[in-house]
Amino acid sequence: MSIESLFSLKDKVAVVLGGTSGIGKAIALGYVKAGATVIASSRGQEKVDATATELEAMGSKTLRITSDVHDRASLDALCKATVDTFGRVDILVVTSGALFKAPSAEMSEEDFCRVVDANLNGSFRANQIFGRQMIAQGGGVIIDTCSLTSFVSFGEVTPYASSKAGVVMLIKSLACEWAKYNIRVNGIAPGVFRTSLNSKALDTPGRSDAIIAHTPMGKIGNVDDLAGTAIYLASDASSFVTGQIIAVDGGFLAKGI
Repeated sequence: MSIESLFSLKDKVAVVLGGTSGIGKAIALGYVKAGATVIASSRGQEKVDATATELEAMGSKTLRITSDVHDRASLDALCKATVDTFGRVDILVVTSGALFKAPSAEMSEEDFCRVVDANLNGSFRANQIFGRQMIAQGGGVIIDTCSLTSFVSFGEVTPYASSKAGVVMLIKSLACEWAKYNIRVNGIAPGVFRTSLNSKALDTPGRSDAIIAHTPMGKIGNVDDLAGTAIYLASDASSFVTGQIIAVDGGFLAKGI
C-alpha cells in the first residue's frame, strides 16, 4: 500500500458534528481534501447550508441536515438520512460542545448539567447512535473531541473539565467494547485554538499570555493544524490504533515547571 493510499479517505463517508465552524469545519474541509464524502452538521440551518456549499464546491456530495447533541431524535434522523443517501457511515467526528466559565462556588446546578449534557452525554448519544450503524455494517471509526482540561485544570471551567475528562473514559470504554465489531474509537485533545466557543475565555485579561507562556511552541493554535491528526485517525494509517487520545497542543501537556 502506498503512502498516499494509506492516508486516503477516498470513498469514505464522514459525518462531522459541529462541522460548520471552528475545529469541526477545519476537519470537515480536510476530509474532503483527503477524498471523503462529508456531511457537516450543527444546530443552525444557515451555517449548515453555507458549509455544504463549500464542501460541494470542493467536489464532495453532502447533505444539509441540522442536528443537536442534546437531541437524540435529531441525531437519529441525521444517521438515517446519511445511510439512506450514501449507504453507510464510515467515520463519525464529534466536535460539538459547550463551555461555561464561572466560579464553581457560584455556579448553578443547571449550568453545570447543561455543559455535561452537551459534552459528555452528547458524545455518548452520538457514539451510540452511529456506533449501532457501524456495528450493523461491520465497522467504522469514531473520533471524539477531548481537551487539555481532560488532563489538567484550567480556572473556573469545572463543568467543562469534568465532562471532557469523562469523554476520555467514554473513548477508552467504547474502544474496548466495540473492537470486536471492527470499530475504532479515538480522541483528539486540542490545545488552545481560538474558536467561537472559547474566545470570551481567551480574552480574559492575561489568560492568552499565560497559555502561550506555558506552550513550548509559543503560540495559540490554528484550527487547520488539527486536520492532519483527524485524517490519520480516520484512515488506514491508524488501523491498529484505538482507545487513544492524541494531544495537538504545541507541547502544553509535556511542559512542567
